Order: sequence, then C-alpha cells, then structure tokens
Amino acid sequence: MKLIIKILSIFIIIILYSCAKQSTPMGGEKDITPPKLVSIKPINESTNTKPQNIELEFDEYVKIETPNKLIIITPKINKDEMVVTALKNKVIIKLNQELEDSTTYVFNFQKSIQDITESNPAENLKLVFSTGEYIDSLKLSGNVSYIFPPKEKFIKDVLVGLYQKNDTTDVLTATPYYIAAADSSGNFEITNIKAGEYRAYAWFDSNNNLKAEEKSEPYAFFGDTLNIDKDISGIDFSLSKADISELKINRSSSVGENYDVVLSKFPTNIEIIEENFNEKLFYRLKEKNLRFYHTDLRNDSIQTRVILKDSVGFTLDTLVYLKFEESDRVKEKLEHSINSGIGFLNQINAEITFNKPVKNINLDSLFVKYDTASIIKIQKDWIYLKDSTNYTKLNIDIPITDSLTNSTFTIFAADSTFQDVEGLYNENKIEANYKKLDPKTLVTSLDVTIDTDFQHLIVQLLDKSGTKIVKEVFLENTNKYSFVDFEAGTYNLRVIFDENKNRRWDPSNMVQNRQAEKVFYYKNPNDPKSMDIIVKAGWTNEITVITKTNNTIESVDMNNTKDIDTNNEEDN
Repeated sequence: MKLIIKILSIFIIIILYSCAKQSTPMGGEKDITPPKLVSIKPINESTNTKPQNIELEFDEYVKIETPNKLIIITPKINKDEMVVTALKNKVIIKLNQELEDSTTYVFNFQKSIQDITESNPAENLKLVFSTGEYIDSLKLSGNVSYIFPPKEKFIKDVLVGLYQKNDTTDVLTATPYYIAAADSSGNFEITNIKAGEYRAYAWFDSNNNLKAEEKSEPYAFFGDTLNIDKDISGIDFSLSKADISELKINRSSSVGENYDVVLSKFPTNIEIIEENFNEKLFYRLKEKNLRFYHTDLRNDSIQTRVILKDSVGFTLDTLVYLKFEESDRVKEKLEHSINSGIGFLNQINAEITFNKPVKNINLDSLFVKYDTASIIKIQKDWIYLKDSTNYTKLNIDIPITDSLTNSTFTIFAADSTFQDVEGLYNENKIEANYKKLDPKTLVTSLDVTIDTDFQHLIVQLLDKSGTKIVKEVFLENTNKYSFVDFEAGTYNLRVIFDENKNRRWDPSNMVQNRQAEKVFYYKNPNDPKSMDIIVKAGWTNEITVITKTNNTIESVDMNNTKDIDTNNEEDN
C-alpha cells in the first residue's frame, strides 16, 4: 500500500510540474509573428511619474534575454540594482532605485523580449517617460566606422555615449549619461536628450561593460564639447585602438649576465645614450621586455639614459642603472627567422630577424645558390641595418643580373655564420628560397592619383585580405604614384595622411585631444562593400581616388584600363 501511495505521489508531482512549466508548444506551423505589446506601465510619454516598477504585457508568452546587455537605458541608471523577470505574457522590471527629478528616461528594449516559441523579438519596443513636467526631445545622430575595417562587414556591439561636460569620467572610466547602439551600418541616434553641454564618444563594447577598454577595444571621441540646444546630425566617429595608459618601467633586474627592463607597454621608438652603445652595449626588444647585453662588463653597473616613445606619443626619458653580473645560467641559443618565399625581379631583398643582437658575420659561409654548382658570394656592402641601433634585424640586398635565367635562388648560411653578442653562433644552417619573377607575368603599372591637397601621404598596396603590405611609398609634394612590376592578382589600396611625418600611422590621444591620423581605403564604385582592385599581367590601370570624410576612397575611373603588349617597345 505504501508503495502504491509513493508511486501515485511521484506521478502527481510530475503532472503538476509539467502543467506549471513554461515551454514551447509542440507541432503546428512555425511561429514567425513577434509578440505585440498590449499595455505598458507607466504609459509611454507620460510625465510627472517616478515608477518603482515597469510592467509590459504582451499578446503571448514571452521570455527575457540578457536584459542588462540588451536593454539600453538613458540617462544611465544602476543596472546592477535592477531586476527583470518574465512571467507568462508579462515582463516586470523592478528598478530598486530613485530616479532623478525633471528627467526624461528612455528604455530601449532592442531584442531583449522574445516569444517563447521561436524567439521572435518584439519590434521597435521603447518606453519614454519623464519625472518632470515635459518630455525632452533633442536628438544627436551620425555614423560610426572603423579606421581599419575588421573582417566582419557589419557593425556590431558598437555604442555611442554622451557624458555631461562637467563630469570627471569618460568612456574609459565610467558608463555614459546617455547611450545608444549603432545599427549594422554604423548609424546611430540618441533621442530625448536634455539641453546642455556634452562630450561624445563611440566604442566597440565586446565585454558588455558599457565603457571602452583602452588596451583592447577600439574607440573614438568627438574633439569639441557639443552644445546640444537643437537636434544635431552628421556626427561621425572613426574607431581605432589607442592605449593612453602610462608608459613606465614596471620592473628591472639582472637575468643571467644580462639586464632586463620590463615596460608597461610596447615602445615604438627607442634611444639609448651611453658612450659604449653599439660597441659593447647592445639591446633587443621582445614584446615589452627590453634586454641589455654588455660584451665586457661583469659585476658592475653603468648609468644609461633610455628615451622611449609609445604609439600615442607619450615619452619616457629616464636614467637606468644597468648591472651585469657573472652567471652560470645557460645562455639563450641564437635563433632566427627569414622572409623566405618572396618574389623578386632584379634584386633579392632578404630580411633576417634574430632573437639576440648579432655582432659578427662570417662572409665565407654566406652566399646565394642558383643551381647545383653555382653560387653568388654575398658582399659586405650588401648587408645593412634598417635601424642602426637594432642589431637583431639584418637586411641583405642581392642584385641578380638578367643573364641568370634560373627561377629559384637560395640564400645559404652554414652553421656558425652568425655570431651574437654573447659569443654564440647559429647552430644550424640557414636556407631561404626566393622566386625570380617573369616580367611578362607582371602588372605593368597601377597609376594612382589621390584627389587631395595634403602633402605627406603614405600609400600602401595591400594583399586581398587587407592585412599584408605588398608595396609602400611615402609621398611629399605630390599626390600621384605608379606601382610597377608586381604580380597580377587582387589587391586593396590604403592612404594615410601622415600629419607628423614619421612615416607610420599614429592613433588618437584623448589626453592631448589629438585625433588619429586619417586613413582612406579604395572602394569599388560598382560595389561599395568591396575594396578589391583586380589587376592583370601586362595591363596598366589608371585609378583616381577621392578622399572623403567618411574614411573611404572611391574610384572615379576604375575601368580606364588598357591592354599593353609587353613585347612592343613603342607601347612600353
């Protein structure tokens, strides 16, 4: 009898649980209709109200998805205090906090409220109410884009925010007073703004904390204070990463016979001032670790001036006491990487990167092989440092005459060819292949005209992915250049306005109220979503590009191409 009662009890519990559980009905046609709002409390656009709770009723059962992320509330409130629940066909929001006086609040629910059958989100769902006598109605709108376009073609998780002028916080330190999400095209609109003066920011919010992470998330700022006393449109933001944290030495210590200086961030410029620098004192940079080597000094220290500059222009100028000690610690082996596989026309441009500074080269065991028995001895004056202070990167320019018709040339270095500053040699041989290009298979010319009066330009021909620089040129006093003799294929084109003439792109610096240097990309006029330039062997492509404020370059005459007979001297 007890067993029967126990079985019946379990059966009743299962039935009750099944009846109480909110679940998706089985069978029938697929539900494609989003839930419709039946009622809302407080009433939309009501005034003189300070609700403790907000209640939305729908025509079907609904659920709530990540409300703290998807529900955008302006002005800001403490979302951590807010509790959002969905029960049957209702969503109830308990604010659990006091709202400001005489303030218009906007709750934009985006896609947070969905039906339970097919997760169809309620459309265009927004609640506006005022704790004062009237609804603020001012608007700010514009567009957000990336300076360096990501692989994802559509804008996602990008926010735009307003901070009150006298607020001591900003996009890196706190959430904004007003906030809105950009759509997939980058367009945004902040509504129901109270008249006043504001600072404006945009950022990619990957971690959903409603502020930007300066070391990992691209962001942008509007340089001037916005006096919003009427609707403002056409505000554009260009997102990029800009680490404005302090450039400093985190720690320094002896490591074996060397001395390490660990920095807070990667330096873009290094200047070392010491009388024996580049003779007995050398350095290598690996990520944020600056390691110093001394060929003679042991159990003693030297005072060295170190001047560093980071990507945003901050400078660290300090004295460091470098101490070099005797040590039995095993020395790091000399290792390398080399740009094998690069094509060339008349000259091999080899680049070898070592993990430590190299002091000596045995030229007798360094040469180029181009068949089973023939070699080209590498001459001393072919070897150079692009950066005269950095002995970890060697460049070798090797001329190849037209009389050599081989297709592949191999740079060969036997073991013990390169000796580092610690006296160690490369233990293994080094081999790298380079392909000699056939002029008949090359693009004759890509003639670029940039429609701008700006005089200092960096023009970069990129591979199809837009990540690798194939060719680069720095232009002064001209806006025209022709890229010649390169392989046929699909390319991108990028132009940088090099305002400080340092031959690289510089990010923004919010502390100094300095915007990032402008970057412009070619866009195919027949397909604005495409930046591809297709060039064919033996062809000349004449392209005029126009720089625009929305960071694009559009071709005026992309199809003005002509077939060149490379065997006809007159046409060449």
